[in-house]
Amino acid sequence: MNIAIVGAGIGGLALATLMQRAGHQVCLWERFERPRPVGSGLVIQPVGLAVLDALGVGDPARTLGAPIARMQGHLAHGRSVLDVSYRRYQPGLAMHRAALFEVLWQAAQAAGVPVQTGAAIHSATAECGQRVLRDAQGQALAAVDLVVDASGAGSRLSPLQARPLAYGAIWGTVRWPVGDTELPFNELRQRYQAARHMVGVLPVGQLPGDPVPRAALFWSMPTGALDAWAHTDIATWQAQALALWTELHPFITQITHTEEMTPARYAHGTLRRPYEPGLVFIGDAAHRASPQLGQGANMALLDALALFTALQNHPLAQALPRYAAMRRWHVRSYQIMSALFTPAYQSDSRVLPLLRDHVLAPCGQLPGIRQVLTALVSGDMLPPLGRA
Repeated sequence: MNIAIVGAGIGGLALATLMQRAGHQVCLWERFERPRPVGSGLVIQPVGLAVLDALGVGDPARTLGAPIARMQGHLAHGRSVLDVSYRRYQPGLAMHRAALFEVLWQAAQAAGVPVQTGAAIHSATAECGQRVLRDAQGQALAAVDLVVDASGAGSRLSPLQARPLAYGAIWGTVRWPVGDTELPFNELRQRYQAARHMVGVLPVGQLPGDPVPRAALFWSMPTGALDAWAHTDIATWQAQALALWTELHPFITQITHTEEMTPARYAHGTLRRPYEPGLVFIGDAAHRASPQLGQGANMALLDALALFTALQNHPLAQALPRYAAMRRWHVRSYQIMSALFTPAYQSDSRVLPLLRDHVLAPCGQLPGIRQVLTALVSGDMLPPLGRA
């Protein structure tokens, strides 16, 4: 098939590599002049690592990333209210987005994927049995058998109307202060003040070509406050964060300007049918949720693998609904869990943090429930891919 993939992000690069290797005529369309990652740290869960292994980039990713064995969250006075461990033989892998992008980009280049940069796709109209890519002026750029929208939350092609969430975050990357912190390099640590503030430190391994160990630092805040972040007094913010978590000092003092922390907004929503004739949506173009469960990048990788598998096993007209069926229940289950969990950690509620601290936290340590939470964060609470 002649396939256009819009967006050189995680899902787009993974799918382009798989399709190119399988002998299809692929072109990756990217609006930036030079494809680049956006964001700071993320966690590739065991289900996502399985996709990276299928792509042949699992080992390079592990070289750059930091294995994560456990996630812990505490209140300001030190009481633990979140403690979830991965399976000993299946840790998560924390990475900087730049590192993940690099291994996927190199795989796509090695496979010979053509990339058209500086091309903002504004529509993909159905014409004479094909899909025609058009720019902002309506000029036809290409006619193909299939358009895959992998252009993320800013997609111009997706009909998804996601619900904006009330809380977002600021993210930054700092050096891991070797010798100046007792925090372990294999755990995600968070500290909470009710659900109004959440600060976290995630070890993310190293950046490509730079052996210095890094950490992602994040601080949640109401979405309305993100616009004012650029005018925030850094010293005042640091004092507020350190009052919540003193161990943050060697990390947060590396931030000297507001532009070193990037605002991030989140939304929740899922396309009921992530395809049309000759057009299919993957990743954030198909479904969006809070990053609370750490599944965003993994969902994009799983979508790419599911769509590739469906296209290999079925004619195009049958493959798109098959792809949707393969991913339906896994996506829905995590969307539901994200909607339930997020307000207990990021909201103005006074009741939900109490339920989190006095009901959910104790229950989370009970036999059986611990295993369920492990499966939840590992991404395999339900089979990630249904029958192909």
